[in-house]
Amino acid sequence: MERPPVWLMRQAGRILPQYRAIRSSLSGFKELLFTPSLAAEVTVQPVDELDVDAAIIFSDILVIPECMGLDYEMVEKKGPLFNQTIQSSKDVEQLISGQIAAEKLEYVFEAIRLTKDLLDNRVPLIGFSGAPWTLLAYMVEGSGSKTFSKAKRLLYKDPELAHKLLNAITDTIIAYLKLKIKNGVDTIQLFDSWAGILTPDLYNNFAAPYLAKICKAIDEVPVIVFAKGAWFSFDVLAEMECEALGVDWTIDPKFARKAAKDKILQGNLDPCQLYADEKQIESKTQAMLEQFGQGHIANLGHGVYPDTPLNGVKTYVNTVKNYKYSS
Repeated sequence: MERPPVWLMRQAGRILPQYRAIRSSLSGFKELLFTPSLAAEVTVQPVDELDVDAAIIFSDILVIPECMGLDYEMVEKKGPLFNQTIQSSKDVEQLISGQIAAEKLEYVFEAIRLTKDLLDNRVPLIGFSGAPWTLLAYMVEGSGSKTFSKAKRLLYKDPELAHKLLNAITDTIIAYLKLKIKNGVDTIQLFDSWAGILTPDLYNNFAAPYLAKICKAIDEVPVIVFAKGAWFSFDVLAEMECEALGVDWTIDPKFARKAAKDKILQGNLDPCQLYADEKQIESKTQAMLEQFGQGHIANLGHGVYPDTPLNGVKTYVNTVKNYKYSS
């Protein structure tokens, strides 16, 4: 390619006025999630508005715990809240897992089929899942947390139970992703959003092996692994059978390029950079592109924040689209 492709994590969301218009007419986030026609519509909105090079299906990582039997509610301005959490081996045994659980997510697969029709092959469609450790963190903690101390306590106090739960989650993720691929997604991204709160030893024991198992199982389409904050295990991630690694804003591109070997890299502009003026956004974006060089997907180091100025997002995307690799 003459330039890197560009898309943004959380591009289908509150930065777009047309998304806010749809949300304002609904009872809440989950009504949008459970309505395939609307999920498809908001998935395509950033392709139409921003002219990005890929769409990512509008969904949520917590559909996996929910299909396994742990219902949650999305509390406005607070985040997810689980009424029941995993505390014992009996709790894990009562979960549904694997193919049976994944097949309960037909509303996601219907949204994928509708999205593919709306896109009409203009750009590829990305499907995604939360990574096993990140999903365990919510299932044990019961909500978001700065420390996830309850989830981490499980890893230290009852590693056998943690592995039992991680295996059930992993089997469900694999079945879910294969159904997403069957219904039309062109690539997969795995989000390990809470990777960075673990020690290297914990990450390499309770997170990386399960990510590796998923990567090995998904051989139909390319896979991107994004483990936020896990710079300490970048060499371990680089050994997985995936095609690309996401890079957050704390990782130096030169370090990432060396550690990732022949992997494609994706990232890593600080999302807060998009609050700056146009000239600074252009300058910092061009510097990022120069540092990564070829074999790079332009993106942010994490999801775009809801109050980010739309003009800042457009400046970023347009800077990438106007960039050309030096010969």
